[in-house]
Amino acid sequence: MKAMIVNTFGGPEVFEKAEVTKPTIKAGHVLVKMAATSVNTVDTMIRQMGKELPISPPAPAILGMDFAGTIEEVGEGVSEYRVGDEVYGCAGGLADLPGTLAEYMVADANLIALKPTNLTMREAAALPLVGITAYEGLLRAGIKTGQKVLVHGGSGGVGHVALQLARHFGANVFSTGGGEAQLNLIEKLGGIPINYKNESVEEYVQKHTSGDGFDIVFDSVGSTNMSKSFEASALNGQVVSTVAMVELDLTTAHFKGLSLHVVFMLIPMLHNFHREKHGLILKALKSIVEEGDLKPVLDDTSYKLEEIGKAHERLESGKAMGKVVVTID
Repeated sequence: MKAMIVNTFGGPEVFEKAEVTKPTIKAGHVLVKMAATSVNTVDTMIRQMGKELPISPPAPAILGMDFAGTIEEVGEGVSEYRVGDEVYGCAGGLADLPGTLAEYMVADANLIALKPTNLTMREAAALPLVGITAYEGLLRAGIKTGQKVLVHGGSGGVGHVALQLARHFGANVFSTGGGEAQLNLIEKLGGIPINYKNESVEEYVQKHTSGDGFDIVFDSVGSTNMSKSFEASALNGQVVSTVAMVELDLTTAHFKGLSLHVVFMLIPMLHNFHREKHGLILKALKSIVEEGDLKPVLDDTSYKLEEIGKAHERLESGKAMGKVVVTID
């Protein structure tokens, strides 16, 4: 089968076109003909860092995590899916799991779900990693109707999904952005936009919560921004972080009695740990999408499999609005 592989790790130019052996089905898995995949920040990190990143596969490797496609073969023990089913998921591209940058992939049936009927293959391929991350984070934070939720980076991959899901769960959603296009997207998705370049945390907390702070702060920006999340939180508030690799003074969190939820959605794939939970979340997301409460935003670019390097460049440029998607045919 046709695939794009990396023999060495580094810049976007390391991808090489290759003919590799089509994978064979195994118990508990399905063989999927790929239709589309999307690029996530972690994909670019693996490509760039290689062995410096513990989750990276050894070279030569097929990268790529998210996908949408059609089942061509069903392995022993799989009863929920049939040949011809259109599915989506996040099931490879790290450790010893071959990824999505190929015509076919063998995926653990616990890591997939039927594709939302009202999404195209490209749209469905944009959703799994960011959707699972956002859903898990909000549920761990105990989101409830009527709460005030702040999403940092609400026009980004995880952020734009977290914003929509928080609204689905009945919250009043506010979100930070740094440019006109980002703020317009936040408003279009139903959030109240906050320009973090023009307003301090103290100012927008006073403006939108009368100084009380937000019940939940979903931080998809990470690093030193987490201190702003602590500052924006209400007493006994909940902070969700998807990028928590930072050394930080927790004094503010202590005196506010905050709870911090770190979401690292790759754990089930990496450690074969409760993978079925990802399948259940994907099914829940399917229902929410079909209800009309969630739709992934796609960047206005379009790439083919052989252009995966350009897709990585696009994401790393910081110019993409929504998910960067690659069509596989």
